[in-house]
Amino acid sequence: MKTYRKLTPAEIERLSAQACYAESWDRILVAEGFDASYVFSTRFSGDIRLGVFEKEFQLPGGMTKHAGLYHTTLHNVTLGDNCCIENVKNYISNYEIGDGCFIENVDVLLTDGPSSFGNGVEVAVLNETGGREVMIYDRLSAQQAYVMALYRHKTGAIGKIRELITAYTESVTSCVGRIGTDVIIADAGYIKNVKVGDCCKIEGASRLKNGSINSNREAPVHIGVGVIGDDFIICSGSSVEDGVTFSRCFIGQACKLGHNYSASDSLFFSNCQGENGEACAIFAGPFTVTHHKSTLLIAGLFSFMNAGSGSNQSNHMYKLGPIHQGIMERGAKTSSDSYILWPAKVGAFSLVMGRHVNHQDTSSLPFSYLIEQQGETFIMPGANLRSVGTVRDARKWPKRDARKDPDRLDCINYNLLSPYTIQKMLEGIDILHNLEKVSGPTSEAYSYQSGKIKRSSLRKGLKLYGMALDKFLGNSLISRLQASEFSTLQEMHDALRPSTDGVGLGRWVDAAGLIAPKTEVQRLLQDIEDGAVSDVQGIGERFAQMHERYYEYEWTWAYEVFKSFYGIDLAEAGVETLLGLVRRWLDSVVELDETLLEDARKEFSLSAMTSFGIDGGTTTRERDFQQVRGASFENDPFVVSIKEHIRNKTELARKASELLDKIVS
Repeated sequence: MKTYRKLTPAEIERLSAQACYAESWDRILVAEGFDASYVFSTRFSGDIRLGVFEKEFQLPGGMTKHAGLYHTTLHNVTLGDNCCIENVKNYISNYEIGDGCFIENVDVLLTDGPSSFGNGVEVAVLNETGGREVMIYDRLSAQQAYVMALYRHKTGAIGKIRELITAYTESVTSCVGRIGTDVIIADAGYIKNVKVGDCCKIEGASRLKNGSINSNREAPVHIGVGVIGDDFIICSGSSVEDGVTFSRCFIGQACKLGHNYSASDSLFFSNCQGENGEACAIFAGPFTVTHHKSTLLIAGLFSFMNAGSGSNQSNHMYKLGPIHQGIMERGAKTSSDSYILWPAKVGAFSLVMGRHVNHQDTSSLPFSYLIEQQGETFIMPGANLRSVGTVRDARKWPKRDARKDPDRLDCINYNLLSPYTIQKMLEGIDILHNLEKVSGPTSEAYSYQSGKIKRSSLRKGLKLYGMALDKFLGNSLISRLQASEFSTLQEMHDALRPSTDGVGLGRWVDAAGLIAPKTEVQRLLQDIEDGAVSDVQGIGERFAQMHERYYEYEWTWAYEVFKSFYGIDLAEAGVETLLGLVRRWLDSVVELDETLLEDARKEFSLSAMTSFGIDGGTTTRERDFQQVRGASFENDPFVVSIKEHIRNKTELARKASELLDKIVS
């Protein structure tokens, strides 16, 4: 605990000689080692506590400035050691400022009255007119926001969650703001009721009002030139720069907003990026990315999403107002100039091209293409499973997780194939078979959800879904076998038996990045309602437990699907049956990978070389193309990785077969 003393008469005389003024010198306390020679042209009022001024700041360009107070006004301020505050145009009021802070050329920095610093602000996501409000606070996770916004029918649980967030909000409400250690605030305008965490840099911001910037040493936050923000929370590792304007927003960990992006009533969770365009009332789950000026995201739920240039949605049909919402499940993308009229629901990892106004629900047909042709929506089920872009996206997301903070708020599952997507493929297979049965196998096209599915697309969809099922179930089986020890058939049966007492059976949900059994989410909500979970930290811990136990739950689910889809009871399966499953798995993996290779080959065709080799012939074009791309098809890093994947899986199948062959009957 730092001790303070009053100013000595000599120090008061020195300060007065240096153009300093105080309403009452007696209300100024200083730390031992305080040196008045570094305080010039400063006005003091209220209760003031000052640390020592012993440090020099090294500035860009080789400039140095000594810690101290120069041309500023302080009212009710506690200042840590080795801070430099210079040229505050108006004043700093009601703040505790940590050690090592550099504050220069600021208009005003104040806390006015009791403030919660953005905590407890209600964000009207999905429905602009209200009804799905999410209360934001410092430790809001994507999963907590998901249940708050989308489980409104669970009125008791939602009411309790709001009570818990209100209790947290009250605990952080104060008449005094806080600026952490080693913070830089330079060339900024109006800053009111803003809490600033350690190592944050605020450079050139125009206005910040009623918010928390939860920066820390492991993951600093940067706020750049021209930024205007009201009623917000910004989490660790994020950057908001270059004229971004936002109000009533939560900006999660490692997000990047820039280039004049604007957002209102929106939630952005881990690793989202927004540039140039606009967001209104969106729930942007992890890795939602939009980079283009003409792109509007509005009233939608997104995650792992990339919005093409000119993408647009409409939530207003000019009847009862902007009340409509849309859902694009994880991994769904939009192409350039796409348009969707809400309400609509787009299946996981689907691609939307063109204009779609008939309110389709393709959630049971994941990995599809939705293509507009002459005003009609054509659906190509499963087509995205053979796209090299889909696999590339799935591989890049874990590598692009920029969160440096060891305290991660969001639970993120990156699996392309999971019980969540596979259950939808099982539904899709039933849908496609029923369409074929009702309309006949010779029909040229089948009607589904106000769209059309061509016969060729239906047949390809069934094949692709089947291969994906083989791949997922085979992966689960082989992983289970490798993690177990057995030498007899009975020991193998025992090892394969699930250990979760049925947890994992039934429907699975994607709770904004967390893939989990629906029963576990419902159990958590019931525990919240019953009072078994008594604070917001407990909610986060429960979601983290679901995330950690994902593979246990996945196996419980897969174990039952072997029986329902293949008709194989693993509790009784013989060695030959399991060897057949391994071979079936390998065939599907290899065929899917070879399909990806053929899709990748298109990027190296002669047509792809158009515009290369500007002043030469074919040879020059090919050489120019290779120099720019850095590799031929055979040497392309992604192609090499796919071929390596085939070799690795072939070897894995061989080892699994050897393991099974050793079983003693």
